[in-house]
Amino acid sequence: MPQQRFGADGWVAIERHDHVAELIMDRPKAMNAVSTAMADSLAQACDELAADRSVRAVVLTSTHERAFCVGADLKERNSLTDAELMRQRPRTRAAYTGVLELPVPTIAAVHGFALGGGYELALACDLIVADGTATVGLPEVSVGVIPGGGGTQLLPRRVGAARAAELVFTARRVPAPEAAELGLVDQLVEEGRDRAEALELAARIARNSPLGLRAAKRAMRLGHGLDLRTGLDLEDGAWRSVAFSGDRTEGVAAFNEKREPQWPGE
Repeated sequence: MPQQRFGADGWVAIERHDHVAELIMDRPKAMNAVSTAMADSLAQACDELAADRSVRAVVLTSTHERAFCVGADLKERNSLTDAELMRQRPRTRAAYTGVLELPVPTIAAVHGFALGGGYELALACDLIVADGTATVGLPEVSVGVIPGGGGTQLLPRRVGAARAAELVFTARRVPAPEAAELGLVDQLVEEGRDRAEALELAARIARNSPLGLRAAKRAMRLGHGLDLRTGLDLEDGAWRSVAFSGDRTEGVAAFNEKREPQWPGE
């Protein structure tokens, strides 16, 4: 299926690989810096993916050979008045929220620079696959702001409060081996293999029940930070949403008949 492009400049695209959707950042002249137009395109693409029931997993990728995404477009920011920056804020926030709230499992395929808002886009995904060239970090305090694409909330949930504080307060950039050791990325792969490995992982995920995947993600995301009893009640509600579904019937039948399931997705 040909790529579907978003925005007047076409800087964001969707390419479908069966039940896996690849969400592609393609603003090479700016290393995928998130301008207002880039943010709008990401938000539009995420709306498209969220509404597509055939999608079971999403992989966020970059076409730039040396960068995943370098974060906010500081050249554009430098030209904005305070009023214009305030008007821009909900539009950029919609891009990060769009990735974060995708209802299916998401994987970021990271190589090169993933800094500031670029790393926050990766943090908005459920899993991060990075190759040996990756450099990640949240350097926003070094330019007078704070991580505003979810970083102050998502990074502590990933690596703990103290580790996140050190990384945010020092604004330091973390190379791939240390990033993997600290849990800033989940899987470290050979140079140039981040996209292929992420797509392969997504394909394995997509072989499972579409209803089950959505319900499991919903339970994990909404349950994080809740007390155990409340979290278990939330999990019970997610279980009930799939326990009497066609997917459950087909999954159990396929297991007993020793065949691959044909998920109805309902």
